[in-house]
Amino acid sequence: MHATITLLPGDGIGPEVVAEGAKVLQAVAAGWGHDFTLREALMGGCAIDAVDNSLPDDTVELCRSADAVLLGAVGGPKWDDPQAKDRPERGLLALRKALTLFANIRPVSVHPAVQGASPLRAELLDGVDLVVVRELTGGIYFGAKTRETVDGEEQASDLCTYTTGEIERIVRVACELARGRRGKLTSVDKANVLETSRLWRSVTSRLVAAEYPDIQLEHVLVDAAAMHLLRRPADFDVLVTENMFGDILSDEASMLAGSMGLLPSASLGTTGQGARQGLYEPIHGSAPDIAGRGIANPLATILSVALLLRYSLGLLAEANAVESAVNAVLAAETVTPDLAPPGGRSCSTAEVGDAVVAALLQAAPAQRHH
Repeated sequence: MHATITLLPGDGIGPEVVAEGAKVLQAVAAGWGHDFTLREALMGGCAIDAVDNSLPDDTVELCRSADAVLLGAVGGPKWDDPQAKDRPERGLLALRKALTLFANIRPVSVHPAVQGASPLRAELLDGVDLVVVRELTGGIYFGAKTRETVDGEEQASDLCTYTTGEIERIVRVACELARGRRGKLTSVDKANVLETSRLWRSVTSRLVAAEYPDIQLEHVLVDAAAMHLLRRPADFDVLVTENMFGDILSDEASMLAGSMGLLPSASLGTTGQGARQGLYEPIHGSAPDIAGRGIANPLATILSVALLLRYSLGLLAEANAVESAVNAVLAAETVTPDLAPPGGRSCSTAEVGDAVVAALLQAAPAQRHH
């Protein structure tokens, strides 16, 4: 197949990890007989420096016209002034809006070879394989905001709003994922306190009963979900929740794997069967303290490539092969310093990427090698 993929290296370690993601895409193209056109564009702090705009119009166009977008990371101390007229994070929010991305998907699994890097006891991590599905465009982050002085005191408010349609479309994404996994959906809310959560719970129950009667649905309050993620994480399959709860819980869940350098994410737009446009990125930040040192972990970006192959290009065998190659590299303990055992050998960003490519090409259909 032919596909066009826009690369947004961004800031800090972004260019280093995206370079390894590009190597993996090229290896998939070579090993499975595809034709991928990779093109780079500016976004984030580097775009502010170059053209005084965190998300230039030509970048938006390159992303809209692509089959998928692979992003590194944006931001850093250089652009952290809250009073600045533009910040790297604004570019990311604007891009999600421009591409109408509403579903953020974060898979979390724990490889036995790196269980020791997690702060949790090893026996709690056996069998952990979950996905957090976070609604990305509604809720308190996007609601009306006020700040004023009332009777001599400052007062601020943030409005949290959800519609039936917004809830239904994110729950459908989660149900489709659950159908392809263990068939269990956990909907997380705060329905004992919040009216938006009561709407969320009733819409979710109605939708699952009507359209997904094969899915096992449970409702869990967000505080209990936070506790259970640490106490019995292997019990979860797919969790679906609103924007702020999803933001917090997905970062908590990332610690199960031992390193943010292992966790990918996908932000998807329109639902429906088959391929869909998406933005794929590691969940870690730009890590300016290690930028340029060649020690950033590229595996989260490479696993984001696997999600890109699966969700936007519909290449399931290739996506599985990338994930298997990453598992093989972890099993061989070919890892960057964040995952290396104390006193153990660590590898560079490029060495880890090369090891994944080597494992990947071993699994590629031999008759298509060229």
